[in-house]
Amino acid sequence: MLHRYTFRNFCSFEEETLVDFQMPKTLRGPGVSEDRLSKILAVVGANGSGKTNLIKALTFINWFVSRSFRHAPEDLIPFEQHFFSTDPSSSFEVELFVGGETWRYVLELTLKRVLHEALYRLNPTNYFSYVFKRNWNGDSYDVDQQGFGMAPAEARKVRKNASLISTAAQYNVPIALMMASLAVFSNVVQTGRVHLDFALLLEAAEVFRRDDSLQKQMASLLREWDLGLSGVVLRELEFRESGKAEAVKRHVPFGAHSDGEHVAERILDSESSGTQGAFVLLSHVLPALAAGGVAIIDELEADLHPRMLTPVMDLFLSPQTNPRNAQVIFTCHAAEILNLLQKPQVMLVEKDERGRSESWRLDSVQGVRKDDNLYAKYMAGAYGAVPRI
Repeated sequence: MLHRYTFRNFCSFEEETLVDFQMPKTLRGPGVSEDRLSKILAVVGANGSGKTNLIKALTFINWFVSRSFRHAPEDLIPFEQHFFSTDPSSSFEVELFVGGETWRYVLELTLKRVLHEALYRLNPTNYFSYVFKRNWNGDSYDVDQQGFGMAPAEARKVRKNASLISTAAQYNVPIALMMASLAVFSNVVQTGRVHLDFALLLEAAEVFRRDDSLQKQMASLLREWDLGLSGVVLRELEFRESGKAEAVKRHVPFGAHSDGEHVAERILDSESSGTQGAFVLLSHVLPALAAGGVAIIDELEADLHPRMLTPVMDLFLSPQTNPRNAQVIFTCHAAEILNLLQKPQVMLVEKDERGRSESWRLDSVQGVRKDDNLYAKYMAGAYGAVPRI
């Protein structure tokens, strides 16, 4: 589970920003694990405030740790720094519990190279000791290891734009394999949220095709959510791409409709945008719940009715649907979400006149009472992070 992450000089955030899943000792309930880690964190704020950038920092770190080895040697590292910053470096830090242990990953880099990368493990004396440290000395990398297990000569040759972890995973280093294959599921890419289209429906269908249990759960939930469906079926169809002689086969989702006696099917992109959005959303959420991973969702309520927020949240709150303590962090424009969460589970984001985003957790705002109507006070502007109209 995620404990916390910080980042600096990333997209619209110039100053160091903390996103913390660690809850106060007084907070209890189904949304909090036994280790006082929240299973849900909502990111709320005005349009253009930087909400997507707050969660994009986490998807970037996951990409860098798991797949940066695929980059060509001279490629720039694909992230943005704040356009007014004079600092050429950016930094990231993540603390998480995985494989029965607590880890801390630290990264400092420019657009061209890694300056510092390190992995730490919490030892029995409650102190973080390094597993590896990698530092740029101006000409090459100095790499120190304590039980990481990568051949020293290979570790020193890791490309300047790639993670040591992602590269070590190609050599089957056990710790690297674990870190590079974390169960992270997201609709966020470098440019932001992947918008709904037919290609996205096909990607979601492929997720469910590979796992029959997830497919059954998806169909059951869409029926329960009263979207007018009696089920969803996947049909294998042939497609002939422009300029290519050979046809390709893809599994295409169809919505099933029944009047009690007859069943009719129609391709899912003919259904409502809400039905399509729920189908795609479940392709990220259900694998996270099954694996005990993290879902990172931009605009959770996109194309959905506000009342749909409750059943989606319930998937993470219920021990029956979330037995592995999966977590979700998401951005949301629907302020109604404040009625469903407690104040430490809400991050607020706004941007100042200089184009710099800042974020704070709602429980850090002075004067917020446990029995406050969070929705009403937020809409009245008591907490900030509302549109200036």
